[in-house]
Amino acid sequence: MLLVAIMAAAIWFGGRLIGAPREVRLTLLGLLYVAVLGIQVAFPATHPLVINTGGSAAPWLLLGGAVAIFLSYRGLIRALRRRADSEASQPDPPQGGGGFSDTELNRYARHIVLREVGGAGQKAMKDARVLVIGAGGLGAPVLQYLAAAGVGTIGVIDDDTVENANLQRQVIHRDSAIGMPKVFSAQQAVEAQNPFVTLRPYHRRLTAEIADELVADYDLVLDGCDNFETRYLVNSACVRAGKPLVSGALSQWEGQLSVFDPARGAPCYRCIFDAPPAPHLAPSCAEAGVIGPLPGVVGSMMAIEAIKLITGAGTPARGQMLIYDALFGENRSITVQRRADCPTCGADAAA
Repeated sequence: MLLVAIMAAAIWFGGRLIGAPREVRLTLLGLLYVAVLGIQVAFPATHPLVINTGGSAAPWLLLGGAVAIFLSYRGLIRALRRRADSEASQPDPPQGGGGFSDTELNRYARHIVLREVGGAGQKAMKDARVLVIGAGGLGAPVLQYLAAAGVGTIGVIDDDTVENANLQRQVIHRDSAIGMPKVFSAQQAVEAQNPFVTLRPYHRRLTAEIADELVADYDLVLDGCDNFETRYLVNSACVRAGKPLVSGALSQWEGQLSVFDPARGAPCYRCIFDAPPAPHLAPSCAEAGVIGPLPGVVGSMMAIEAIKLITGAGTPARGQMLIYDALFGENRSITVQRRADCPTCGADAAA
């Protein structure tokens, strides 16, 4: 094989010295490969030419396969880039900054080859602005998967700090972040995960004074908070702004989520939950407990609903309450309807 390596080096570097085009040198290398492979196949194993060119066709076949895989992969990346750039140019002018780099195309290749997403859908995610309420159990997987998917701008609001008891389920945070505001801990994790997205941390409690202005700055909202006061506040702000709300909730072994979107005919949160339940009927995770992986399941489902809303893929869970029972491995879907007399989104509502 040393002889063949010397010949290949002579063709490549010698041709370069005399100014031979790259395509010509590649063609000569291909002819050399075919000739060596032909020798291995046509001559007996004891023939001097066979011995001096490796003694077996197997390594040459492996080499040829490796080169073919490399060239195919490079061709696929180039094709994906052409497809992404062509599809992204068809919708309205982009809101964000430019097309995709080679690194981004490689990173999002599994999305771009999906018929329901494609280059246009990935570009829509890059241009999207998503607000996440809470950086805890549900917020953790939501932030991780939206960032990994390439959602360009993600806002997260939470006034809490990381505690040791959070780490059993809030997997975006690390032991070293105990005592740090959750939004800054999440920001560090997201930036380490995907440098092509921007995370905006709001270390404060969501209040009526800022809710409308904050929600208006984003395309959709994902609510993973742990108290009913904030849930009703977020719902009202989304209804006023006409923004879709993906809302999730957890209790012990069970989780639920829905897409509340009255602007498109779906109910709002208050259509289903007209008033908060009595405290003893809805204990917190600290009081009732919650199995660690459950927020990951429900939070991932919330992220999928957000991606479907952004890209237009599939059918979002508007008018459906999805319920997952981890203890018995059951999934249920309940149809929910908008209420004409809803105090938030009804005809006479003041929101």
